[in-house]
Amino acid sequence: MKVEIFNQLPLTPRTCLFNSAKIAEYSLLPEKVFSLLRYPRYLYLIKTKFGVEAEMLMEEFLKAGFGSASRIIIRAATRLKEKKELEDASTNFPLLRDKFVSLVNKQYLMRCPAPEKTEDGKPSLIPKLTVAENQLYLPPTLNIKALTILDEGNPADAGDEGVYWRINFDRFHQDFRDQIMVTAISRRIDENGGEIIRLLLQLMYIRTEAWAQISNPIPFTELRDTLRKQDPQSPILQHLDQYLKVIEEDSSGFITRVGDSGGGQYCINMRKSFEALAWNCVENIIVERFGSKAARIFRLVKDRKFIEQEKIQQIAMIPAREAKQLTYRLLQENFLQIQELRKSMAQNAGPNKSFFLFHVDLEEVARMVLDFSYKALYNATTRRELESEENRRLIEKKNKVDSIAANMRLQGAAQEQLDEIEEMMAPAEVELFTKVMNRVQKLSEAELHLEQTIFLMQLFLNYSTK
Repeated sequence: MKVEIFNQLPLTPRTCLFNSAKIAEYSLLPEKVFSLLRYPRYLYLIKTKFGVEAEMLMEEFLKAGFGSASRIIIRAATRLKEKKELEDASTNFPLLRDKFVSLVNKQYLMRCPAPEKTEDGKPSLIPKLTVAENQLYLPPTLNIKALTILDEGNPADAGDEGVYWRINFDRFHQDFRDQIMVTAISRRIDENGGEIIRLLLQLMYIRTEAWAQISNPIPFTELRDTLRKQDPQSPILQHLDQYLKVIEEDSSGFITRVGDSGGGQYCINMRKSFEALAWNCVENIIVERFGSKAARIFRLVKDRKFIEQEKIQQIAMIPAREAKQLTYRLLQENFLQIQELRKSMAQNAGPNKSFFLFHVDLEEVARMVLDFSYKALYNATTRRELESEENRRLIEKKNKVDSIAANMRLQGAAQEQLDEIEEMMAPAEVELFTKVMNRVQKLSEAELHLEQTIFLMQLFLNYSTK
């Protein structure tokens, strides 16, 4: 099995010796805990691609961590029954089974490894979990009648006894990565350019490992034929070669032309793509924190690789005092690094002369951005929980009033009765509740944006240090 960039398990086992006996120790992987923040994105992706039923299946997996297909389907069917107000949950079993098979075929779900049996049949102190490669994404064969019997509380074998499934987070992260690239090109060029990148990524998976730094060459003719099959009347077909040339010449370096046979061959450069995206992210952070002039200095140092302070003042066209203040502010915040060069002089000709050159170490900056993103994420989460706890009674009262009003509305209550129910909360309480919910909403949005920044920086570091 291939080694995945993003491991699914937040705990990893290791062997140690204790009292001359081998035991298994488990250590927590903090970076995997951040996957909890991506749960809404996971569910939204599944809902967009496969529908509400698949979203419920995925939500049950996120709650449980792992489970058998039959048990997860029964839980999701029960929820659908309550949502659609059906009398019998078994009517949803065929649809949920098909959705489950689709999730396995698309590799969003994968089979859990099972512990290997020892030669003497005794359980091992350090379990070795394995699964055959050909069974990893082998869809289950379920018996609908047995599912109905299990739903009624009676024992039955649905055909998946002892087989458990889990979420393949690596597959979700591939989709998130591809979405970042498509969105970036759509903003830099247009929607047609983003569609071309999406098709190139699809063709990349056919011939290249998903997390490779550079894809194998993709022929122009294959790209054109794929586009023609999807939409024979697509306006992109007439200008496909021009679009590819524009994307290739773009400074982001998403694709590279590597040959001229068959109209040309193109490679997707993942490492260079996410390096460009990381540069843009850091520049935006500098603009927000220090202003546009500081961002101009940062871009100048980035372009010149190494540059002296006097040159920065001259080329950036910023007053000398302000340029020096901004430069050393960026140096203090670790967005810039400094390199000292010593020039040896002749003997007895005085002290050695030193030059101080500013430069940018993007990997170091990315780690620093990750560090303060973690801190900001903790602060936002703590503040949101504090706001909710301090105003818990007010929120509970508002929810209770809304619940009563909804029930009365379903019973056909008059508008006067509904107005009386709403008056149970004073105007001051309504105003305070609105302010609290606005703050909580802004903090939740900040958590999502921080998670996206963390994900982008993790991708860049994974590709740059691979």
